[in-house]
Amino acid sequence: MNIIDAASKRYATKAFDASKKIAAEDVEKVKNLLRLSPSSTNSQPWHFILASSEEGKARIAKSTSGFYVFNERKVLDASHVVVFCTRTTVDETYLKALLEKEQADGRFASQQAMEGQHKGRSYFANMHRFDLKDAQHWMEKQVYLNVGNFLLGVSTLNIDAVPIEGFDARILDEEFGLRDKGFTSSVIVPIGYRSVEDFNAGLPKSRLEFSQILTEV
Repeated sequence: MNIIDAASKRYATKAFDASKKIAAEDVEKVKNLLRLSPSSTNSQPWHFILASSEEGKARIAKSTSGFYVFNERKVLDASHVVVFCTRTTVDETYLKALLEKEQADGRFASQQAMEGQHKGRSYFANMHRFDLKDAQHWMEKQVYLNVGNFLLGVSTLNIDAVPIEGFDARILDEEFGLRDKGFTSSVIVPIGYRSVEDFNAGLPKSRLEFSQILTEV
């Protein structure tokens, strides 16, 4: 599929067909999309929960109670649901673990190259930790890069999706013990196939004109 065609046809799915499930081979592609996303300095400050069972989706749906109940059916009716979680700390232990993985994967042609990568990544991580004091926001930006990559990626597989920020992160974090593991939930993305009752499926896409959003120099 042409990537522009995929971008043009994807939309925020408002209702899923609970009877339609994503094929196993496509689920593997979905998982790889999560893993292969870019991030600043290859920091990868994320963890994912992938729910396919009714029990798993129900656990996630607990966070869409009360004020957020309008999102409950999206979670329960989707084929699968992905929770994008963000690290709560980026310390030297984590930075060294990243470096060791890159070394094991053959990323460095020399010791000097490895040291340069560590120095550069540490500079930015420590800038956000100690100088700007916005490390959590910086890491969440990387998670949102993943979300955008994911939404476009699944659309090329003809899989529908909707990003959800309308949920109670405290409930979801507690349900999966995320904070004790050094993470917090940021975005929920149900995926599957649209219902015939999805009003949003037939609406035209609306985007600002190039004259408003683009400056060519």
